[in-house]
Amino acid sequence: MASIKLASFEEELKKNPELKESDIQILRKWSNKQTHLPKMSDSELVLFLHSNYYQLEPTKTTIDTFFTVRTHVPEFFCNRDLINDKEVKKATKTVTTQILEGITREGHKIIYGRLIDSEPSHFVFTDAIKLLFMTIDLWLYMEGTCNGHVLIIDMKNISLGHVARLSPMTLKKFFYYLQEGLPVRLKGFHLINVTPVVDIIFNMIKPFMKKQLMDMFHMHTTNDTLEKFVSLEVLPNEVGGQAGLMQKLHDKQMKKLADHVAWFQKDEANHRVNESLRLDKAKIATDLFGVEGSFKKLEID
Repeated sequence: MASIKLASFEEELKKNPELKESDIQILRKWSNKQTHLPKMSDSELVLFLHSNYYQLEPTKTTIDTFFTVRTHVPEFFCNRDLINDKEVKKATKTVTTQILEGITREGHKIIYGRLIDSEPSHFVFTDAIKLLFMTIDLWLYMEGTCNGHVLIIDMKNISLGHVARLSPMTLKKFFYYLQEGLPVRLKGFHLINVTPVVDIIFNMIKPFMKKQLMDMFHMHTTNDTLEKFVSLEVLPNEVGGQAGLMQKLHDKQMKKLADHVAWFQKDEANHRVNESLRLDKAKIATDLFGVEGSFKKLEID
C-alpha cells in the first residue's frame, strides 16, 4: 500500500509568494474554535486559502462547506475503496476520470472525464462522481496548490439512456460542492464532442450553475473551438491528442487510487464534521439541498 506524500507547507510557501504564515495562524485559531470541524494540517489550510485567492472570510466558508458536504453526501464520499467496493470497481470499467500530465497554455491542470463503456444500464452517475472526486482529492493532497484547473467532460457516446440515469438532486449536490466546497481555482468547464442530446443535459444543469461558472462554460461539437482554450496534444490520443491511449492513462490513474485505499479510509474516518459539536444549529442534508422530492421527475419518452 503506497503511503501518501503530502505537498509540504514549506513547498507551498516557495510556490506562492502571496501566502502568509500569519494568515494560516488566523485560520488555525479560527478552526480550533469550530469544535465540529476535523483537525487540518497547514498544507490543507493552504489549499482552501489559495482557492479563495487569499481572502480569509470566504476561505472559512469554503472549509465549512467542504467538510459538511462530505459528511452529508455519502453517495459521493463514502466507501471510496477501489479494491473492496464492488460499485466503485464497476465504475472504473464504465467511466474514466483523470488529471492529465500536460497543462493548458496558462499553466492550468486538466481534469478529464468520459465514458469507457457506452451501455447506459452500466452507468451509475453517483459512482462516476465519486471516482471524479477521488481523483481530484488524491491529486490535491499529493500536489498541493496550482494556478488553476480546467474540467473537460468528453460527451462521446452519451445517449438518451444516460440522460435518463441523471437525477436533478444528484446534479444539484455535484454543482453545489464544485462551486462552494472544492478547494481549487476552477478556470474552465468544457463539454466536448457535443451532440444534440447534450442540450437536454445542459437544460438540467443550468439552474445549478452560478454566473461565474456559466461564464467559463463552453460546449464544443468539434476540436476546432476547443483548441482556442487547450492545446490538443495534451489530450488523450482518442480525442486527437498525443498524451497516450486513454485506457493506458486510465489504468495508471486507477492503480494510483487503488494504491491509496488506506488514505481514503483514513480520510473518511477523520475528515468529517461532528454535527453534535457545531456551535450553531446542527445541519442536515435538507438544509443544504432542500427536499429530494421537490424536483419534477424528468420524463423521457
